[in-house]
Amino acid sequence: MAQGYGQLAKEAIVLLDKFRAGRQSLDDFVEDVVKDLQNMESEHRNFILDIVSGCTEHKKLLDVVINAFYDRDGRWLSRGDRSQFVIICYLVTFALDDLGLQPFSSIVQSLDTKKILTFLSFFFSNLMWIREEWNNIYDDAFVEKHWIGPLLRWRPEIERLMDQAAVKLSQGGHFKKVLIKTTEPQEFSFTKPKPRPLPMPELIPLQEKYKPVPSSIYRTPKEMHLIEKSKQKNHQKAEELLLEANLCQFRCGNPQKSEHTKRVILQIEEDLNSKLKFNSFHSSGPPPNLTKSSSIKLNNAAILRTKALCDRQVKEELHRIEQLMQGGREPSAFLQWQREMLEKDSQLPQIECRHLEARISEKKVALIRHQLTECNQKAAQLKKEETAQVMKRYAEKRLQEEKAMRDWVQQVAEGHKNSKVAKEKIQKLKQSIVKEVSEQSRELLHQALEEAQAEMSRKFKLIHEIHSIESLPHPRLKNFDETETAGHELLDEMSLAELKERLAILREAQQAEREEKRRNIKEEKQKKKQQLLEEVDAIDLHRKALAQATAIRKEGKKARLELFQQVVAQDETVLALRKKLEEITQECQKLKEAENSKTRNSKHQ
Repeated sequence: MAQGYGQLAKEAIVLLDKFRAGRQSLDDFVEDVVKDLQNMESEHRNFILDIVSGCTEHKKLLDVVINAFYDRDGRWLSRGDRSQFVIICYLVTFALDDLGLQPFSSIVQSLDTKKILTFLSFFFSNLMWIREEWNNIYDDAFVEKHWIGPLLRWRPEIERLMDQAAVKLSQGGHFKKVLIKTTEPQEFSFTKPKPRPLPMPELIPLQEKYKPVPSSIYRTPKEMHLIEKSKQKNHQKAEELLLEANLCQFRCGNPQKSEHTKRVILQIEEDLNSKLKFNSFHSSGPPPNLTKSSSIKLNNAAILRTKALCDRQVKEELHRIEQLMQGGREPSAFLQWQREMLEKDSQLPQIECRHLEARISEKKVALIRHQLTECNQKAAQLKKEETAQVMKRYAEKRLQEEKAMRDWVQQVAEGHKNSKVAKEKIQKLKQSIVKEVSEQSRELLHQALEEAQAEMSRKFKLIHEIHSIESLPHPRLKNFDETETAGHELLDEMSLAELKERLAILREAQQAEREEKRRNIKEEKQKKKQQLLEEVDAIDLHRKALAQATAIRKEGKKARLELFQQVVAQDETVLALRKKLEEITQECQKLKEAENSKTRNSKHQ
């Protein structure tokens, strides 16, 4: 069995290399290994799996040792042997008590003994350093108890095992010699090669019968029909609720508005009604302040944009005139359209009648809504009175309970008075002891503080003396002549005075160049400014011409509007509807005045 442990350790090394190379989790890897090792005995399989899982679990601790080994004593060793060092380190640290010395020695002999001895000597010689590194990862007491203590206990036996293995290596090196195989000459074979047989044709694999597509794929599931039905029901229910909410007002009690707020609301409604002009058919045009020509200062970009716009309008007008000169369309279609529009405008009284009917229906709806609010207010008042009675009964019951509770608390307090007196005496005794201790500690602290201040003042004086000695000036005199060169014997070497003179000449040249550029820029600006002024004059002329044309068009529109207003004022149906609207508005005002009088009477009461 001891020889079998060496073979199991080699198998564990192979599996650890495979796990390091892959990107698989430990649980999946263990499941795959269990499937591969089904033919092996359960004890051997568990031993291999324990080694692999233990090495991955304690990877941080083992990497500290292995990395240090490769940096110091294992530089000449291959990185491919890392897994066997990891497994040896794991067995020595975590599994030596369970494994035993004899199986461990068989594992060492089955592997490369020289490399393993090098690693073990490094491990046990640097055991204190390894303990410090492990203390950075785990608790000191835990490391000392579970890992360093057992290692120190096994250390003499492992050193004895290392000495025996070293003796065997030295003896084997004296007696064993490596046999060198000599090359044996062979005759050339000049026989003709046999013709290659024809390859057997590959069998065409038979395709498996595919399953037919189930018919349920092409049918919509029942759940979709149920969801659609529920959506329709919810939509219908929401529409019914919306209709009910629009017809009925809120059922909660509507609080009465004060007289001042009602007056303000009436004033706002009157102002809005005075601004409305239902008799006008078209808009009355822009406000008068916009029609006045006001001088606006434009920047360069705005001037160029307006110039481009004026040029484009002039080009379009010229193009239209050229088309008319070349036989363009006649304005007969436009005149026909104008006649049709005038006929439509003759239907203006009917439009005004519809508008008045809509306003009458709105006023009627407001009256009905007012009646509904009055009914709701009465129901709310009854509900308030009922709730007030219930609250009064509850308050009386609560007062009786509080009175009974107060009596019970008074009885309990009388029983606690005797215990309170004893507690107060003990508390006074403790307070006197604490005062004495605090006074003594305060005196000790005061003495220590005075000593520290004296030491600090002495140090400050010493530092001040050192700074004053260092701050004394040191005489550093050196004469410098600006006309002399540095003496480096270079081709362009010059003195400081010559350098200053040349820099002054360069500055004058740069200043003259800047003045010339500034003069050119001013001339260009003056030219652009003159050009922009000319363009502004042209734009003003163009605007004046457009303003005259628009004024003529507005006068024509105004005349047509006056004609339409006369037609509407003479219609009998419009006059009758207006009278009806005035009557309904008067009824609404009477209702409001009645409400105001009710609110005043309730306030006086």
